[in-house]
Amino acid sequence: MQFGLGTGPDVSWMREELTDLGVEELKTVEDVDRAMKEYNEGTMLMVINSVCGCAAGNARPGVKIALEESEDTPDHMVTVFAGQDNEATARAREYFSEYPPSSPAFAYFQDGEIKAMIPRHRIEGRTKQEVASDLKMVFEAFNGEKEAEEG
Repeated sequence: MQFGLGTGPDVSWMREELTDLGVEELKTVEDVDRAMKEYNEGTMLMVINSVCGCAAGNARPGVKIALEESEDTPDHMVTVFAGQDNEATARAREYFSEYPPSSPAFAYFQDGEIKAMIPRHRIEGRTKQEVASDLKMVFEAFNGEKEAEEG
């Protein structure tokens, strides 16, 4: 880990693991509110990123695998970074307040409504492939539901 003067560890690579996949970073409360308003149609994956090596180390790669292997990817993908962008993370959690705070975690929305939550305890101690399998199952369940409604 790299440390700068008066700063914490360099987490840019942890952010880039997601942004390189096309996941939009939400760093402010305004970013979160805008995304929740703009992306309230269709499906949206929200990744609650974390520095926790024991769980986040397989969460981010799990997203990559799920996106590569699934034909039913979300319409929109966003991320907040717990422990880094605290206000944005707190606002994001307000949109799924029925679930206890957890990071890393995945929240899946359909038409602005929370449909699935994969909390830390479903990520920690599991391989990136197992995490990807859970994500693919969620993608397929809700994207298939959307397609059935449209058809």
